[in-house]
Amino acid sequence: MNFQDEQRRNIQQELDFSSGRKSEARNRRGEETESFGARPDNESPELKPTMEEICEPKNLKEAMHQIWANKGSAGIDGRTVEQRPDYRELTTIREQLLSGTYKPQPVRRVEIPKPDGGVRKLGIPTVMDRVVQQAVMQVLQEHWDSTFSDSSYGFRPGRGAQQAVEQAQRYITAGYGWVVDLDLEKFFDRVNHDKLMGRLAQRIDDKRLLKLIRAFLNSGVMDNGLVSPTVEGTPQGGPLSPLLSNVVLDELDRELKRRGLRFVRYADDCNIYVRTPRAGQRVMDSVKRYITSKLKLKVNEAKSAVAQPQQRKFLGFSFTDGPELRRRIAPKALERFKERVLGIIQPARSVSMKTTMAKLTPYLQGWNSYFGFCQTPSVLEKLNRWIRHRLRCAIWRQWKTPDRRRRALISLRVPADLARKAAVSGHGPWRVSASPAVQSGLSNSYFRARGLPSLWSHPHLLDSNRRVRTRMPGGVAGVGG
Repeated sequence: MNFQDEQRRNIQQELDFSSGRKSEARNRRGEETESFGARPDNESPELKPTMEEICEPKNLKEAMHQIWANKGSAGIDGRTVEQRPDYRELTTIREQLLSGTYKPQPVRRVEIPKPDGGVRKLGIPTVMDRVVQQAVMQVLQEHWDSTFSDSSYGFRPGRGAQQAVEQAQRYITAGYGWVVDLDLEKFFDRVNHDKLMGRLAQRIDDKRLLKLIRAFLNSGVMDNGLVSPTVEGTPQGGPLSPLLSNVVLDELDRELKRRGLRFVRYADDCNIYVRTPRAGQRVMDSVKRYITSKLKLKVNEAKSAVAQPQQRKFLGFSFTDGPELRRRIAPKALERFKERVLGIIQPARSVSMKTTMAKLTPYLQGWNSYFGFCQTPSVLEKLNRWIRHRLRCAIWRQWKTPDRRRRALISLRVPADLARKAAVSGHGPWRVSASPAVQSGLSNSYFRARGLPSLWSHPHLLDSNRRVRTRMPGGVAGVGG
């Protein structure tokens, strides 16, 4: 084997991504990063990011693993994540990055409905553009994350929405009982490219890297086969966009800190906590002027307000009234949950219960991992009962005829007389499914055996500091409710 073949084999081994583990934000050594004390006054780290760091084989390998783990839709070229690049393609992309000649393709426009109406415009980059963006993001985040504000929680390793809500709760408990709730209108669509690049130039010396980021910003959008230029905004859908949003809004964080304000920001949702409504209105007016004049962004007047926190929602949560402030699920979030569950359960009359449970279970688990963080377990238990009631109703409809319903209940060990009364009842499915016969046959243990998760028994709720019950409320074990 000659020297060139040996060198090529070594590079292939370094770029091989067939064996690896999924990850979120990691450092160049492949270790989990953690956000320690932020240093918001350190505007420019001593070691600035370079294209060589981005093109390190370990960094590229980690980026490919992350994109493959995230799955996601194809870009304008139709290529999916399953169509993995070969050695020659990776080598070519690496050479283009180092020479400053890499050219991103336009993103594919996708519109998804927002929970409160309207649509959110996403830009889906091609798979290889996503890999490059991910590689850039990993290096920039490692350099910059510690310079961001402690009050910023969105799109950062070791931080999340639940921590943001907890911090808001601490401010309210400390006596800051009024919130200046700021919502930036179409933030990701309105970011000024020149202003953003000016901020990046303060943090990056490598002209190739600045040129690459500008190329991603200006890559254009393909919609219905036509490519339109992008003169502003950072399209949501690519790995780099969240980090760039934090760079833009870091300027706002610094200004709020300079004024001595207590605030929590998650992406473009920013809540500032004050003691009085008068102070809140004063802060609202001055911060709106700053956002408009300095950041060149627009505040959504309809969604922004000065109010008590109990009257507002923040990241899907709100707070209870009374002397003991507790986190609760916002009413709109509960409405969306019920709509989604109904959308899964209602078609159950024409499909098997196994198929319905396969769709319902992962949704409930994901929802509970986020909203189980609330401190109102009675609400979660009511939702548990409501879900079981809906499932019983769907199964009752599946059984269709009185004779089949009677035989099905008896097979579930329901006494024959109770089964017969329920089967011939003239009441509708919703009422019959709440009868003792149906609740006994389709009991809580029946659904548990089929993998239905509980929304109540969440680790957050078992913390003794939460002051909540650790025992399910009344009823005979195994009997429905």
